[in-house]
Amino acid sequence: MLPDLAGLRGGAAILPELVLTGTVFAVLVLDLALRRSARRGRVLLLVTCLGLAAAATAIAGVSAGAQPLFYGMLVADGFALFVKGVVIAAAVVGAILAALSPEIRRDQLGEYLILLVCLTLGMCLLAGARNLLMLYLALELVSLPSYILAGFRHGDRRSSEAALKYVVFGAAASGLMLFGFSLLYGLAGTLDLPGIGAAVVARGLQGGLDAQLLVVVAVLLSLAGFAYKVAAVPFHMWCPDVYEGAPTPFVAFLSVAPKAAGFAALLRFFLSGFGAPLGFPAPGEFPWPFVLGVLAMATMTVGNLAAITQDNVKRLLAYSSIAHAGYLLMAVAVGSPLAIRGVLLYLPIYLLMNMGAFLVVMAVHDATGSETVDGFRGLGARAPYLAVVMAVFLFSLTGIPPLAGFIGKFFLFAAALQTKSMFFYAVAVVGVVNSVISLYYYARIVRACFLEKPADAQAPVRVGSPAAALLGALAVPTLVLGIWWGPLLGVVEKALLLPR
Repeated sequence: MLPDLAGLRGGAAILPELVLTGTVFAVLVLDLALRRSARRGRVLLLVTCLGLAAAATAIAGVSAGAQPLFYGMLVADGFALFVKGVVIAAAVVGAILAALSPEIRRDQLGEYLILLVCLTLGMCLLAGARNLLMLYLALELVSLPSYILAGFRHGDRRSSEAALKYVVFGAAASGLMLFGFSLLYGLAGTLDLPGIGAAVVARGLQGGLDAQLLVVVAVLLSLAGFAYKVAAVPFHMWCPDVYEGAPTPFVAFLSVAPKAAGFAALLRFFLSGFGAPLGFPAPGEFPWPFVLGVLAMATMTVGNLAAITQDNVKRLLAYSSIAHAGYLLMAVAVGSPLAIRGVLLYLPIYLLMNMGAFLVVMAVHDATGSETVDGFRGLGARAPYLAVVMAVFLFSLTGIPPLAGFIGKFFLFAAALQTKSMFFYAVAVVGVVNSVISLYYYARIVRACFLEKPADAQAPVRVGSPAAALLGALAVPTLVLGIWWGPLLGVVEKALLLPR
């Protein structure tokens, strides 16, 4: 008798992942075939960008309705499709940055691009995962290429140290997460997220205090893996060292895309697995919103306070990334439709301003060899274009109007205030105070650019046309979306379908 294959039919819904898989093989074959060609790098970059563009086109062609795939292990709903689009856009920018950066040797560009597309494939699967096993496999497909890319600069001690720390923390977080998943499976008898929530709650209420404690332990262990992926406290320790030691093009990508996929998985884990919105727990239920709210406050506070003392700009932006994870965790804790809207709106905005800031850091480092704040001294005179766009990105990260970052944070804070809960009022106040604190260390860089003179006479910092064009492509939407965010909000509204 033939097996029932109905559950395996994905049709066009799985086409983006298939295109990314084909892109990996195409780049691999071309990298071997063109090994002695002088145009090898350009061809590989072109094929990679075309493959990513084809995957984005495939996403646009998928029906917005929720489509369960592979017996419900994956789902192609508007929520997953939107996050996949953000991840692929970040991959395009990341591939171009790698081609522009001298940190990635020309003979290794093919390997880098292959790993980057594999990483993107893992994040696309993670965004649509609705099964604990698929969640774990997708997270590992994201993690393993990341470890390699973090240590991609062979012979560089800092890069090797970054990769080692990344592997150690990643292995510990993955082990904790897998143990938590095994407990959830034992409690619920299923790996599918929609069936876990009801089964676990019923088991906890019927089994008394011991069963409830086991549920809490299982979810906390599972949360460790998500917290590691988004660099939330206390699983953030790897972030500054990896950001400092890894190649800047990869750091720019790492700061945005895995964070987007990680938050998508975290939202689906809690909202699909434990009911949407989280709201406030009923009697006998564990207060997960409060746990996530406390985690959000700790993450944004630790990130911003630690960033104040940093002199290396990449480490500074690493702690900034931790703080922004706290802002997003605040919305996850709320769990309302407005909060999900805020997360989805913030992700593409964060892509623009954070990857733009890292591109400026890369340009300054390539010209001066410095990654410190002192390397930016006098940049307003040596490279006015770089200085201006860097100010735009940094002030947008702070959340100053009328830049896009203000709109993103507005929706996040509005979701917390809409709950009319004193606890979430406190979380929002902590978020606003931390945004004010962040202005200090962002303004340090801007002050160095425009109000300080370099210690020694230095030649102007020259920016190539491709880098200048990419900076403009990131800076202009950062300006425009702060005034006219309607079209982006319309796309987000279509992505709010999150199935139980």
